[in-house]
Order: sequence, then structure tokens, then C-alpha cells
Amino acid sequence: MHINYLALGIPFMLLIIYLEYILAKKRKLMTVFRYESTVVNLSIGIADRFFDIFCSTIFYATYYFLYEHWHFFEIGDAWYIWALLLLATDLVWYWYHRLGHKINILWAAHIVHHHSEEFNYTSAVRITVFQAFIRSAFWSVLPLIGFQPKMVIPVLMFHGVYSFFTHTRLVGKLGLLEYVFITPSLHRVHHASDEKYLDKNFGDIFVFWDKLFGTFMAEEEEPHYGIVHGLETNSFLWQHFHYYLEIAVAFQRAKNWKDKWRAAFGGPNEMNPAIRRLLERKFKVMKVSSATNLMIRKYINMQMVGCVLVLMMVMFFYSDLSFVVYLLSLAFVLVTLVVCGALLDGRNYVLVLEGLRFGLLMPWLLYMLIGSWWISICSAFAGLFTIFLFYKHFVMREMKMSLF
Repeated sequence: MHINYLALGIPFMLLIIYLEYILAKKRKLMTVFRYESTVVNLSIGIADRFFDIFCSTIFYATYYFLYEHWHFFEIGDAWYIWALLLLATDLVWYWYHRLGHKINILWAAHIVHHHSEEFNYTSAVRITVFQAFIRSAFWSVLPLIGFQPKMVIPVLMFHGVYSFFTHTRLVGKLGLLEYVFITPSLHRVHHASDEKYLDKNFGDIFVFWDKLFGTFMAEEEEPHYGIVHGLETNSFLWQHFHYYLEIAVAFQRAKNWKDKWRAAFGGPNEMNPAIRRLLERKFKVMKVSSATNLMIRKYINMQMVGCVLVLMMVMFFYSDLSFVVYLLSLAFVLVTLVVCGALLDGRNYVLVLEGLRFGLLMPWLLYMLIGSWWISICSAFAGLFTIFLFYKHFVMREMKMSLF
């Protein structure tokens, strides 16, 4: 049995988030964390990690394939190559990041990272699988140049760890380090929705790319966070797909091919914000009510903990799991995350999703793991009955729902 100890990074990350929360509370900074935003941020992060279990294998295999068949230079692996590679990865990141803010079809994947109107370590994990594919496509240039994949992969992991720690309001300016590195202060500017701060500080580790290409700006007053035209829903699916739908509507409305091209490859500043409101009404994704009931929040918390545990187990033993078990686990977690967002918004369709979770996905997954339909079906009935009682006594009145 092969155990993937990278799964231990998840509790470490959650510990850092908890410590940030405790410190914010101690400093009486009550606006650093907001319950709904935290749940949504972590939901997106959990989904990304789950997809990444499988997709990272594809990315790494692609790097090795490109290097073995088409690399241009023999760069080697001397100690100074590590420093050169770190600079190269950050330069590629800068242009991937900058283009991701300037081209609609790329912004559709990256906008999810900027939705949160709170700026803390949970906002750092707002990455989607779409963004991961685009980012990996850009980074594929590194093995093509001649950097060895065995060096590229750990450097990219370092990038991910470093950028996580730049997402906080609790660290002020860091003196001389501000002249060399992207710090929390400089990255706060990047996440701002204030007009003066828009499209600034695209670097991931080093600040000199922004200074070289004219996109640098130091933090003056603390920014307002999020996107210019914010979302009015906590829907897990809407967070991921709304901008793709906006592009589709803009493309359909365009009267000539030039405008259609601009709808897909123009800038986000050219997108009509009225399209989003139109789509929100069409798909009825507007928030109906807020989950303020303590029992509902406890239930959501339990679902989030369950998702983290499933994620960790799949990460630990991925090499020994069948692909069907992986897909069922992924489906169960994704539906659970959609349920959490629906509860936050007070949406009635959460009842259908709960039936799907406990009536189909859970018994099927249990059967694949233990091989007993009898236990699986009994567990499904027990789960459905428990959910029925919980919704009847704690959710219906709060959310003004009806079971039938």
C-alpha cells in the first residue's frame, strides 16, 4: 500500500487558517472572516484539491513528455539552475496572471479566485480546475525550454505554498522585503476592487516584474476586496460558471464577428454587467435567505468536515483506489459542496440534492468499498431518515421551505 503523505498538507493549511482566525479575533478585526464567505472559499478549495489529485498526474506527465521529446536546450541541474528556474517560473506566472485579467476566456477561470470580499487565507484556496489547466499550459514552456521536470515540479509546489501566505490582512508592510518580494501588502492591492488598484501587482513571488512592465503599485489605504460587480449568491456552481455564461450571452448578442471575438478574447472591462443580473434572474440564483440558524450552521460545518476527511482519505490512498471509487467520492463531495451553498442561500433544490447524496451516491460508494448491498441500502435509509428529521425540525421554518 502506497501512502501519499502530501495529504498532511491539508490539516496544516487548516491549522494556519484557524490561527489566523484566532489572531484576527484577538485583535478585534471582526471583518477579516465572515461565515458565508469562509464556507464558500473552502468549498472551492476542497473541490480544486479533489480534481488536482487526478489532474496533477496529467500535468506532470505532460511536463515529462514535452521535456523528453521536444526540449530546446540542455540546461542541466546545477545549484544555480534552481535560482534561474525560480525566476523563470515567476516570469511565466506574471504573464499568465496578467493575461488572465485581460482576456475574458482566461478571466472566466481566474475570476473565481477574486470573488471573495474578505481577504484571508481561505481566499488563497479559491482555485478552480479550469485555472489549473490554463496555468499548467503556460508552465509547459519551462520543460520545452529545457528545465528538467524533476526540478520544475518542486519549484511549482513552492510557488503554491508561497502565494498562500500572501493572502492575509494581518501582516503589515515588511520594510525592505517590499522591494524584492510580493508581500501580503502588495497582494492585497492585487485583490482590490478599488479603481486605483485594479490590474496591479501580478507577480507571485518577486515584485520586479511588475516594476519592469509598469503594473506595480504600493498599498496606500487598505483596499476593498472582491470584484467590481460582486455576486449576490453563495452558489457553488454559479461561482464557477457564471462568467462563461456571460461570455456566451455576449457572444450570442454580438452582431458581427469582430464583436464576437471581443466577447471571448476582449477585456473584462468591456463586458456588460447587466448580463450577469439578467442571468441571475433567469437561473434564479439570487439568495433567498441567509443561514443564520445555529443548527443549520452546525450542519454545514459537519458537511465541510466530512468533505475534508473524504478528501484526505482519497489523497492518502489514491494509488490503491479504483477510478470508480475516486469518481464516486468526487461526486459525493461535489454534491455536498453544492448543498452547503444552497443552504447558505436558502434554496429549495437542496432537498433534491440531499436525496441524491444519501439515496444514490452514498450507498453506491459504500458498496464499492465494502461489497455489501445490504449494508449500503440500510445506510442509505438511515441517512435519508436522519436528513428528513433534521430538515423537518431545523431547516424548514428557518428557510421557509416545504418538504412536499
